[in-house]
Amino acid sequence: MAKSREIANGLGLLALFLVMKFWSGPLGIRFLQSFTDTYNRIPEVGKLLGGVAPDRELNFIIRSNMLRMIIMLAPVFIAGYLIAFLCDYVQVGWKPTGKPLQPKASKLNPMKGFKKIFSSQALVELVKSIAKIGLIAIITYSYVKKKWPLLFGLMDMPVMQAVRLIGDTVINLGIRISALYLIIAAGDFAYQKFKFNKDMKMTKQEVKEEYKNQEGNPEIKGKIRQKMREVSQRRMMQSVPTADVVITNPTHFAVAIKYDNDVAPAPIVVAKGSDFLAQRIKDAARENDIYIYEDKPLARMLYANVEVGSMIPPELYTAVAEVLAFVYNVEGRI
Repeated sequence: MAKSREIANGLGLLALFLVMKFWSGPLGIRFLQSFTDTYNRIPEVGKLLGGVAPDRELNFIIRSNMLRMIIMLAPVFIAGYLIAFLCDYVQVGWKPTGKPLQPKASKLNPMKGFKKIFSSQALVELVKSIAKIGLIAIITYSYVKKKWPLLFGLMDMPVMQAVRLIGDTVINLGIRISALYLIIAAGDFAYQKFKFNKDMKMTKQEVKEEYKNQEGNPEIKGKIRQKMREVSQRRMMQSVPTADVVITNPTHFAVAIKYDNDVAPAPIVVAKGSDFLAQRIKDAARENDIYIYEDKPLARMLYANVEVGSMIPPELYTAVAEVLAFVYNVEGRI
């Protein structure tokens, strides 16, 4: 599947900073409450440290503070996870598999590792990483440069104002970096699609091998067709002695006609051929005393429109009947 990891990274980063932007107020309040509660419990901690068995009480205080921090940061982490999951789902669909986790000896092959390090894909990833770092550095520098006068005055600000300024600066800078990341991700997704389509194309040799597997070897099939033609021609030539007449366009076409009212209601083409095969049909006709009748238009029409073993079409009845009548008259059959 064509997949870009940059899309999930970019959208996840953007979601992280957007949640922080809108959640920073409640998050700050809860953080201050947690800090105040912890600070107020310092005397209690001091007494515990001087006690005989302080482990259980200290563990309880530490666990409660850690749980508070996890609850406070949960929306941020959940948003990032959901965005990353949805990005992968949209790109490749729901295709869970444990196949990549299966141990393979080939994964431990150092030669394959070196090939991956020095492959074209590794070069693309290196260029992409350098471009990301460079663009992020430019955006960070240009944004922080505008904030320098305020940042230099942090020491003179009240604590809450300084914290708010730092938080706004970090969040706004993160949103700008995330937007840049999405632009890079769009380009990377287009590249991954292009690379995927290119990698999926088969080489000429692979196409030949697939054709052989599906359709059989073309050389063998050609030989089989040739043998079938030879057998068909041999069988057709065996039928020439049974014909009543061979109608020719003397140099190009020859069509052998047989009429037997007990077999078919109309004359049947028992053999036909052009050029070399036509000459063979005429030679067989002479050897078996079959009359050869020259009629160029009729020979062409019969050769083009009637298959071997088929009856002549009704529109040619009259022309073929005249030829047969002439032949029967010459041979004294009528």
